[in-house]
Amino acid sequence: MTPPTVTVDQEGTVTGNTYDKYNTTNPLAKRLQANFEHTLEELFAKAAPTTLLDVGCGEGVLTHQWAQTPGMKRIVGLDLDDPQLHEAWKGRQHPCLEYVVMKAENLPFAENEFEVATAIEVLEHVPDPEHTVSEMARIASKWLLVSVPREPLWRGLNMARGAYLKDLGNTPGHLNHWSKRSFTQLLGRYGTVVEARSPFPWTMLLVRIGQ
Repeated sequence: MTPPTVTVDQEGTVTGNTYDKYNTTNPLAKRLQANFEHTLEELFAKAAPTTLLDVGCGEGVLTHQWAQTPGMKRIVGLDLDDPQLHEAWKGRQHPCLEYVVMKAENLPFAENEFEVATAIEVLEHVPDPEHTVSEMARIASKWLLVSVPREPLWRGLNMARGAYLKDLGNTPGHLNHWSKRSFTQLLGRYGTVVEARSPFPWTMLLVRIGQ
């Protein structure tokens, strides 16, 4: 198992993972991650996309997994320019999958070009999350599927385990912080929040585009 690597740019934006959640051997962390992935699978199945844009795809773990879904015709994963990510993408290829290097602020895609836009553990990192969400809603014709750490629970848990104490439990690169209520309010500006789930300690939303 390769240890996680993190790159932080001048704006504080993080690429990579501070913690290798997909390969953790910690029993509690494995249980929490399994619950997170189960919830995500349920909401993904409800959206049932055939085309998808994954904003902040990281090493491409989920992007590659989704590309293998029956009926998937096109999936694009985007993230920042990071050699470590590029290397990970080489091992996660599929005929309907494309990786692109770009920031999420101004997506070079047409309105309604994808059925679904996702941002899984991403919006806490971006400098202007509301603009990023508006761009996702512009290019998605049906659904947004998003998740973020649930605050202040997330930072409290970090403090309890003695992590990032000098930053009051804030994970490196987390620029934005939402409670479940405030995050639901933000996404509700761009559609109807059909599902608001709370796999501990995250918030996960499925939003139908439009009203």
